[in-house]
Amino acid sequence: MALAMILAGGYGKRLRPLTLEVPKPLVKVGEKSVIEYQIEWLKYYGFDEIVVLAGYLKEKIIEHLGSGAKYGVSITYVVEDEPLGTGGALKNAGSVLKRNETVVVVNGDVITNIDPRKLVEDVKERGLVATIAAVPLRSPYGILSIDEERRLIVDFKEKPILYEYWINGGVYAFTPKIIDYLPEYGDIEKTAFPELASAGKLGVIKYSIPPYYWKSIDTHKDLEEASKELQAIGGLLGSLSEK
Repeated sequence: MALAMILAGGYGKRLRPLTLEVPKPLVKVGEKSVIEYQIEWLKYYGFDEIVVLAGYLKEKIIEHLGSGAKYGVSITYVVEDEPLGTGGALKNAGSVLKRNETVVVVNGDVITNIDPRKLVEDVKERGLVATIAAVPLRSPYGILSIDEERRLIVDFKEKPILYEYWINGGVYAFTPKIIDYLPEYGDIEKTAFPELASAGKLGVIKYSIPPYYWKSIDTHKDLEEASKELQAIGGLLGSLSEK
């Protein structure tokens, strides 16, 4: 099984004041921190070797997670001494990337239960450099259905999932070739991905929501919504009975 990496170096500015003393991956969503949900999810799918790419308040992440033994996984760390962006952080971990046929990478603010093994299979079978998970766009607003002739509202959908639009889910599978596209500084979404897409070397797997769950914890509102949603579904992995 492929190695997994968690990008955990960001400042989490939109979650301040919570992130003034606690790094974003350690922010609690209900009873667990974001990164603990991620470890549980990765372990469920067989990824028991995890590398955390840490930056901001890295000492607190290392102290909290330790070796990973208490979670039933092995955790090691690659740290950055200055902000490098997501692409730079991966470049900084190039020696680890080189040693593995494929690596699953997840942004440190994503809570999900999608099956990352599908990404690994895709990148291998099609000889790609990378494959990303796509999830449907969830509208941040309620949507009105309007009868134009009568100028009446006929329906109101509260924050619907819009399957005509798909967004980057922040979960990826990479081969070592990704190193050639990574910047020393900067985000992979703005550097490597556009170049790979232009070259026809960036695959995608679509994940429907539901049956899967996906949430990016960027703001206090996201935090509140995720806490309620996870409680309602009875745990992140509660509905996934088979590997």
